[in-house]
Amino acid sequence: MTISSGDTLPTATLLRIGADGPETVDLGARLKGRKTVIFGLPGAFTRTCSSAHVPSFIRTRAAFEAKGVQDIICVSVNDPFVMHAWGESSGANAAGLSFLADSGAEFTKAIGMNFTAPAVGFFDRSVRYALYAEDGVVQVLHREESPGVCEASAGEALLAAI
Repeated sequence: MTISSGDTLPTATLLRIGADGPETVDLGARLKGRKTVIFGLPGAFTRTCSSAHVPSFIRTRAAFEAKGVQDIICVSVNDPFVMHAWGESSGANAAGLSFLADSGAEFTKAIGMNFTAPAVGFFDRSVRYALYAEDGVVQVLHREESPGVCEASAGEALLAAI
């Protein structure tokens, strides 16, 4: 079942690189009492993800903060090392975005946003989406119909909807 507006996001343990290496992030605890944007995408360093999706949230970071958003999180089915390297090389870490790895796709599957495309080596990857949540409850959800498109899920489109 795909998550929708009004649903509570499932609990999940994601990964990031901390000072001492990989560390877990309790997503439920991180969302509690906060206004948060989460955007998911097919993969780190992929074309549309790198040229359109991530840059759209870097550009809109200050405008989201002005609306009270306290955290912008990028989730991808990659390992935390790749996510950290991508956050650094894209400028997203410096811009204040959080890159979290859903290495086993547990969160992505739990919200019904997984897909598989063997021809390009994608197994249980995330469709492209963006959501706005308050205290872990989805208020706005934008999902792209095509993995190569970043329009409805772009930072500007989500910003306009909240």
